Amino acid sequence: MTLKINDNGIDRNMTASEEAAYLAWQVIAQAEAQANADAQTAKQVARQTVLDKLGLSASEAQLLLG
Repeated sequence: MTLKINDNGIDRNMTASEEAAYLAWQVIAQAEAQANADAQTAKQVARQTVLDKLGLSASEAQLLLG
């Protein structure tokens, strides 16, 4: 499959170096998205662990903290 690029209003095939750069960027972007999702999950687990230790529900904590 040949990747396309818009170069100043003209659609053309990507050069080999442009395609390699795009594919490398895509791998990095996917890894960053996964890292962000993992961090968000870890944050939620940590928050729930604290709430469990305090014996509070999320809504009760929200009422206390505003």
